[in-house]
Amino acid sequence: MNVPDQVREQLRETLWELADQIGWMTLPTSRKTKYYQDWARDPKIGGVLTRYIDTARIRQYFKDTLLKDYVRHRLSDESRPFRVLRLQSDTQTAARYIKPHGRRLADGRVICWGPADSWKLVLMAVFERAHECEGAKPFAAILMHPTGRYHEEAVRKMIMEAANKLGVEKLVWLDT
Repeated sequence: MNVPDQVREQLRETLWELADQIGWMTLPTSRKTKYYQDWARDPKIGGVLTRYIDTARIRQYFKDTLLKDYVRHRLSDESRPFRVLRLQSDTQTAARYIKPHGRRLADGRVICWGPADSWKLVLMAVFERAHECEGAKPFAAILMHPTGRYHEEAVRKMIMEAANKLGVEKLVWLDT
C-alpha cells in the first residue's frame, strides 16, 4: 500500500524541520542512522507509517523518500553564495546548474557550491562550465559544511592550490 500524499507531505515537512534543527547537512552517516532509528520508533513519525508500509522498510523510506531531496533543496538556494560573494540578489543569471549547484552570471562569471567533501566535483564544475560557454570564466567555488579533515589547514591549502591551477578566482569556505 502506498503512503497517501497528504501523509507523506506532512511527514516530509516534519522531518525537514527536525533536520534543520539538528544540522542534518553536517552530520556523519552514523548519527543520521541513529536519527532514522529514533524516528522509526517515534509514534508520531514511524508509527504513522506503520499503517501504510512494513516496519522493516520505514528507515529506508525516510532516507529514499522523505529526506532524499532535503540536501539538494537546501543547497539550491543561491542567496547565501551570492551574499558571501557580495553579489546583489537580483544579479542577472544566464544559466542555473545542479549537481553541483551553480550559476553562470550574465557577465560570464561561473559560481558553483556544494559540500566540502565534494570539493573535487565543485572545482571541476566551475572549470568545466566556464569552458562550455565562450566568454565565461571560472569565478568562484564555495565549499559548505566542512567536517573532519576539511578543517585542517593542510587540506584546505591543497584544495586552494587545485582551485588556483584550475583558474578559479575565489575559493570560499562556509564553516557554518
